[in-house]
Amino acid sequence: METIMPPSEAAPATAATEDKTVAVLCYITIIGFIAAIFIHQNQKTQLGAFHLRQVLGMVLTAAAGSVCGVVPVLGWIIWFCVAVVLFVFWVMGLISAVRGEMRPVPLLGEQYQRWFAGTFA
Repeated sequence: METIMPPSEAAPATAATEDKTVAVLCYITIIGFIAAIFIHQNQKTQLGAFHLRQVLGMVLTAAAGSVCGVVPVLGWIIWFCVAVVLFVFWVMGLISAVRGEMRPVPLLGEQYQRWFAGTFA
């Protein structure tokens, strides 16, 4: 025998799933990030906005770190270290998104939220 939930109880599960979808999707390549922005525009959620800001911050940090890569030897070492650290942060952010948590990445996560506070709001 099937139990049928009233629509008022079924709606939050759908919203939570879509909320998590945006959060996870933004970590999956640049195309996923762009798709997550469009999905977030239709259904704005705190979790989605939080992770979009985290990924935006990590992408801009990677771009800034890649500038160091033009300097021979020392720049290459710095860029390699930045890339490894950002990869670890990316994995940590993805795990946080899959769990539905709003846990900022270490070091700059709180700064990303402050710097991009008006973005994806």
